[in-house]
Amino acid sequence: MTHTSTDQPGRRAGGAVVPVLAFAGIVVAVMQTLLVPVIKDLPQLLDTAPSDATWVLTSTLLSGAVATPIMGRLGDLYGKRRMLILSLAVMVAGALVSAVTSDLLVMIVGRTLQGFAMGAIPLGIGLMRDMLPREKLGSAMALMSSSIGVGGGLALPAAALIAQHADWHALFYGAAGLGVLAIVLTLLVVPESPARAQGSFDLPGAIGLSAGLVLFLLPITKGSDWGWSSGMTLGLFAASVVVLLLWGLMELRVKAPLVDLRTSARPAVLFTNLASIMVGVSFYVVSLVLPQLLQLPTSTGYGLGQSMVTAGLLVAPLGLTMMVTAPVYARLSAKYGPKVTLILGLLIIAIGYGAGLGLMSAAWQSLVIAVVLGAGIGLAYSSLPALIVGAVPASETGAANGLNTLMRSIGTSVSSAVIGMVLANTANDVGGVAVPTMHGFRVSFLIATGAVAVGLLLALFLPGRAPAAAPRLRASSEEDANLARAEEVLRGFRGRVLDATGAPVAHAKVTLIDRRGRQAGATLSEADGSYAVTVPARGAYVLAAKATGHGPLASAATHTGDERPVDLDLALPGETVTA
Repeated sequence: MTHTSTDQPGRRAGGAVVPVLAFAGIVVAVMQTLLVPVIKDLPQLLDTAPSDATWVLTSTLLSGAVATPIMGRLGDLYGKRRMLILSLAVMVAGALVSAVTSDLLVMIVGRTLQGFAMGAIPLGIGLMRDMLPREKLGSAMALMSSSIGVGGGLALPAAALIAQHADWHALFYGAAGLGVLAIVLTLLVVPESPARAQGSFDLPGAIGLSAGLVLFLLPITKGSDWGWSSGMTLGLFAASVVVLLLWGLMELRVKAPLVDLRTSARPAVLFTNLASIMVGVSFYVVSLVLPQLLQLPTSTGYGLGQSMVTAGLLVAPLGLTMMVTAPVYARLSAKYGPKVTLILGLLIIAIGYGAGLGLMSAAWQSLVIAVVLGAGIGLAYSSLPALIVGAVPASETGAANGLNTLMRSIGTSVSSAVIGMVLANTANDVGGVAVPTMHGFRVSFLIATGAVAVGLLLALFLPGRAPAAAPRLRASSEEDANLARAEEVLRGFRGRVLDATGAPVAHAKVTLIDRRGRQAGATLSEADGSYAVTVPARGAYVLAAKATGHGPLASAATHTGDERPVDLDLALPGETVTA
């Protein structure tokens, strides 16, 4: 995959960029839980069968899964801010469509459009990496990554309050208003990223990945209705395996793939994505169990008899704690690294679910569970983008974080299907109504604990923090940031781009090409003409430089691990240089 990037984040981002991007992420997350308070009433509200009403939720999930990696790649190619605004605009259009209809088919169309906004979260993380100084990046990415949980937690009580006291369509009008506000704030506050990937959009790859994801997620979300051993369910699972395998083989042959599978196969990326699935599973279990437990009538012997709004308020600290955890994560990660904070977060989640097995007899106990789990999930979610960003080139941030967000979505989808099946199979029939049992709730918590255990095992396989990265992660001043920058340069080529008079050339494109003619790295020269480009391994490379108004230059260079400047003079022909 060819790319162009700026090694240093832009300094023109104002202090309001982080809260505005986080707000956009929270607005997007609201779409996922918007209809939770009225799920049971959807068949009546839409005048349809319960099995058909679930498409209102399934459509959002499927479109979000498809849009996340695609919008990430489009952001890398054409501008992350531009694609962020487009994602929010499509979401607003979908919310308005849903707000004016009670027809099932039209509602599904509107909800599908709303799901496209899920790509906003990896786009926001990519913008932060491109614009923020390193000392602010950790806490900013943590807040953005946690926004999906924060928005989901805060939306529950708000949506419940609206659903109880107003027409349910008001939920969509409110969501559209939040989306418009997010767009306006983004236009006013967030600058466009200078980093761009080169190449064309991989349309066949996008179609192949979309087909594979739909074939995989559809039986997961509808398996309970169709039957897990039915021909439809098993056939779609088999088809998804075939399509995704063929898609993977195709992506390995494309010069500019939608998803760089070679990068995704790196241990730091692979194990982070696998652990993300487990974190997604554990996050969604509490969202499914606690609201039901709180709202069940006390006549069941274990229900806590709370209203819809009260239940939402008791679960809301899950999201609030995730928000508060972001700055705590930044300090812990700066000292110990994101791998350690991920492991710590998973341990806290395990403690929360373990303790929750015995804390289900009072409403205040649900509050305790929500706070503990919020802290653990907040730490885990905050660690994921830092691990991804540290393992991929800057120009692939959007696509890589899009894939990571997709992994979390797959985790929540699997969790929804498995926990839904467990609660259904352990439910008691009371007057023709299936009522979840305490046994089902406890089995659900045990499943979450098992997912966390698998996540911990995967996290242990993550590569440790390299010694050279330590100063970068501890950077709390300009001197520390400069030191980290200098140590990064030692792992590649550095120098200056000059014109015919020996004057520095700013914004010249410097490209590193390996023996096979593939681009191994790229950057833009600074105002003083200086550049720095890292190398994946020692060996022979060609350094190519080009700037507006100057002829192109190509210099051969061999990286032996030594530090030696390689100046690129745009007035001279290429020459062989050993570095």
